[in-house]
Amino acid sequence: MKKKLTSVLSSILLFLIGLALVWWVFRKIDITEVIEQILQANYGWVLLSLVLGVVSHIFRALRWNILIGSLGYKTKTHTTFYALMIGYMANVLVPRLGEISRCGVLHRKEKIPFDSLLGTVLSERVFDLIVLIVIIFSVITFQLEVVGGFVNRLIFEPLFNGVSNNFTAFLYLGLILFGSILILYIVFRLLKPRLEGFGIYQKIEKFVKGFGDGVKTILRLKKRTLFFFYTFMIWFMYFLMTYVVFFSMDATSHLTIIDGITILAIGSLGMVAPVPGGIGSYHFVVKGLLFELYGVAETVAGSWAVLIHTSQTLMILTVGLFSYFMIISLRKKENRNIESV
Repeated sequence: MKKKLTSVLSSILLFLIGLALVWWVFRKIDITEVIEQILQANYGWVLLSLVLGVVSHIFRALRWNILIGSLGYKTKTHTTFYALMIGYMANVLVPRLGEISRCGVLHRKEKIPFDSLLGTVLSERVFDLIVLIVIIFSVITFQLEVVGGFVNRLIFEPLFNGVSNNFTAFLYLGLILFGSILILYIVFRLLKPRLEGFGIYQKIEKFVKGFGDGVKTILRLKKRTLFFFYTFMIWFMYFLMTYVVFFSMDATSHLTIIDGITILAIGSLGMVAPVPGGIGSYHFVVKGLLFELYGVAETVAGSWAVLIHTSQTLMILTVGLFSYFMIISLRKKENRNIESV
């Protein structure tokens, strides 16, 4: 009960931080103008963006199936897609809850070990992080004068200034952390023969082994070419669903393909921030990019950030809710089939 209360309070705090960031982004902007810009947008392009977003999630479900197949299990694409979208819906409410939720849904539906599924999700996340880093560095390299300075002011200067000003504290913290890990490892090795007799240890060891098997799926892929193709399509759809929204407003319709890749890459930093659904952090990064780099009026920049973030969030909530009811429907159908046998 105490753990659940702590989790709820943590989620509320993160949500409030997100709202505070939204306030900070729009504190000097006339909200009436923002609303007018959004209402005047061409929603045909927004609708196309939503369709492309759904397609990207279908490719992600197909890619996840490959990792699951490497574990020796078979799943239907629609079931994996439903589990994935339920996870995304959970992430909008509580950061990082989605990974656990989608694994839980698929575990209950297909009887695949939860720990192994969680390992495949970690593999997927690590691989996507590598792809994102490559895209970000490519964007910065090819637009060093424009993007490099912005990223430096936004991220690296505050980071390095913080480290240099507190170097001694960071050094001591690092030494304490390293020493603690070393001591815990030595104690564990000494006590392992005794711990092996306890049921709780055996359960933890089984979980760790299953988790490790899931992580290693990316190293023993049977359909490596298809995995890379799906990865390319996921990120290509991400780019397209960002780029087409430029045409929804006259003031952003002049932006180029390179600009779209830049918004996708740097804007993703806002989405990975530990706030529900990237609220506030995404608006902060994207509005800054459009206003400072590309000279888009501040009101329009803020309106565009709200438009794309809100539309994609509503899509995730809608498709996620639909997926939730579809999973329930599939379970009821399976139960009726079992009872009729």
